[in-house]
Amino acid sequence: MGSNSNYRARQADTNGYIHYTDDEHSRWRQLFAQQRPILEKFATPAYLAALERLQLPQDRIPQCEEVSSRLLEATGWRVVAVPALIDFPTFFDLLSRRRFPAASFIRSRDEMDYLEEPDIFHEILGHAPLLLDESYADFVQAYGAAGCRASTQERVWLARLFWFTVEFGLLRSGDSLKAFGAGIVSSKSELPYSIEDKTVERRPFEIIDVLCTPYRIDILQTVYFVLESLEQLYELANQDLIPWVQKARTIGLKPATFNNRALG
Repeated sequence: MGSNSNYRARQADTNGYIHYTDDEHSRWRQLFAQQRPILEKFATPAYLAALERLQLPQDRIPQCEEVSSRLLEATGWRVVAVPALIDFPTFFDLLSRRRFPAASFIRSRDEMDYLEEPDIFHEILGHAPLLLDESYADFVQAYGAAGCRASTQERVWLARLFWFTVEFGLLRSGDSLKAFGAGIVSSKSELPYSIEDKTVERRPFEIIDVLCTPYRIDILQTVYFVLESLEQLYELANQDLIPWVQKARTIGLKPATFNNRALG
């Protein structure tokens, strides 16, 4: 979250429709085409099944309302267009009301492989499918509600829980690992790297370990956490997350394990 962006939000007309250019639709087609075969190999079956259910268009940028119509029927969620970056209070408030904020712009051709801030491709392809899953959907709402109650400092710690699950979580699938985090499944480089690279740590999910692990947004991750099932998120959704944050703060951050590998 934050206030500085290199992009300008696309504004909807009076009917809530965003008029994207042919070139912007072309970028969506290119991104979707390059990501789909990698998803089939490395994304968790739960994500792939949800992506199929969501029926996203491959040839154009979808409108938030058409995505929302499918989510509403399944789990009561909506996707709402927002400026490129929003502040923490707005972010948590939206999530607590089952409104997922989606930046309305699409990345430039100079940043097709990676950009640090989320765009419409990341938001829709990465986040929207699993909002059809009740465990994931309930957790994201509970996380938003916890953020609304948290202090400013507690929100900084709480952000790591979102980062290592919703954004960069891995899931055990039989004898193998698969990705479900939106930051992974929407990234050409991070998706195979997160599963195959032998230099990174893949730790069992443990909430205090997660809350105490630092991260950076501008490199390939050096640590991933592995959930046994999405039901673990549902279990978290039924707990008060703030006491976990308070306990983590008394323990303190673990040493950083960042490398210098740039995203590409």
